[in-house]
Amino acid sequence: MSIVQAFLNRARSHPALAAVSADGHSLSYGELALRSQALAAGMRHSLGLQVAQRVIICMENRAAFFETLFACWIAGVCPVPVNAKLHPKEVRHIAIDCQASALFCSSTLQPGLIEALSDMSPAPRLVSVDDGVYMDLMKLYPMDAASMQAHDMAWIFYTSGTTGVPKGAMLSHLNLLNMCLQYGADIDCVQAGDTHLHVAPLTHGSGLYSLPHLFNGGHQVIEAAFNPEVVFDALQRYPRVSFFAAPTMLTRMLRASTGLTNAAGNLHTITYGGGPMYVADLLQSLELFGPRMVQIFGQGESPMTITALSRQDHQGHQDAAHLARLASCGTARTGVEVRVVDESGVELPPGQPGEVITRSATRMLGYWNNPAATALAIRDGWLWTGDIGSVDELGYLTLRDRSKDLIIRGGSNIYPREIEELLLHHPAVAEVSVIGTPSADLGEEPVAFVVLKNGMAATAQELDALCLDNLARFKRPREYFFPADLPKNNYGKILKTVLRQQLKEGGR
Repeated sequence: MSIVQAFLNRARSHPALAAVSADGHSLSYGELALRSQALAAGMRHSLGLQVAQRVIICMENRAAFFETLFACWIAGVCPVPVNAKLHPKEVRHIAIDCQASALFCSSTLQPGLIEALSDMSPAPRLVSVDDGVYMDLMKLYPMDAASMQAHDMAWIFYTSGTTGVPKGAMLSHLNLLNMCLQYGADIDCVQAGDTHLHVAPLTHGSGLYSLPHLFNGGHQVIEAAFNPEVVFDALQRYPRVSFFAAPTMLTRMLRASTGLTNAAGNLHTITYGGGPMYVADLLQSLELFGPRMVQIFGQGESPMTITALSRQDHQGHQDAAHLARLASCGTARTGVEVRVVDESGVELPPGQPGEVITRSATRMLGYWNNPAATALAIRDGWLWTGDIGSVDELGYLTLRDRSKDLIIRGGSNIYPREIEELLLHHPAVAEVSVIGTPSADLGEEPVAFVVLKNGMAATAQELDALCLDNLARFKRPREYFFPADLPKNNYGKILKTVLRQQLKEGGR
């Protein structure tokens, strides 16, 4: 039961369909299948890779990502997609941890990776997808897909590591297959010829959600990186466009949309997630794009699949019930159970915050080579997400914060997101992040980092008044900083760990 078989079936039935376009070149389904099958043969016979060995894929967004990914599955080896923006030393850690036998990269990344991996023993075989060695690997006769079992590893997804050493979430062929089926049930029924635009890293959510599109005949249009103008252009050029975006990408598109007519163009669906989407930004996005948005809540440990806020749920009259729904991340996905529990695992009543746990066929097998972390994350079959949230009477889950971001002031819990949502109502505020800072008397106090919109101004006094008018006094930030921007990781998530370090060092 290999996840790649669905793609090979589509390539057999519709070989002439456009599969992937990047850098002005396109591959049909038939061409992509043949190249991937030939590369798989090269992996097995020229590189000597054995079934279940790990192969790192570290490259910028490009067609070769899909060739290499599918070749791994056809060959029966386990791909380990790694963000191209990681430092070579970070890639080295992953290579050592997963005991990688080979690493496929771009020519721009190759020198740094060669240096970082030079003293590994044994060192993985490095192959640049931009040189002749890669092409030589495709000269063998295309092989059939190796026979795999449902629970064999199909993807090791390394966590971002913003709070420590990255851990490798082991995803099985069954996990990925269920993710694809749930995409069709809850988000979209992909049609042949639909466009799936990639402006986020293929190694993360965008790449995962390419699978249901490729299995149903969708056309993958790959861009090297996100740029609002590139997205707006694609929405005019291609039919029925869907794409995955982090909330910070959508806020950039909002700012870049001024003066555009019919900005939504041929947009079919925006699937967004990976961080909080504040209600103020969401209302503007709905005004710009219309009811074509679906929010998903998931993590690498349950790939893209825990809850969803559907297109229908986004629609409403902006009354209290509608706004509360928009502040949520929706209801449990098809085939997924979600609970909010206390520290002992006891389910909490509606409205009471606790840790979000989930159970489904998309839940990871565990963490690679880390039984202690696996035991903490998976208990009695349930994945403990580390996210704090609450469920209302209708089953809508509202996330408060990551458990590590919770601020405890004098024994009272403060959820940064609540303050961030409020501060974004100020017309001059573009972005905001609230963190806790140590307090000798109360344990922690909230402080706010606020990025202002170009040409607009706001004072700490104004923002403080906004908080005092709408929140309990103990929740108001005790200090406001006004940086030019906020630190983010390669996926657009605000790095609160960096903000805490800057605050500790006295920087602003």
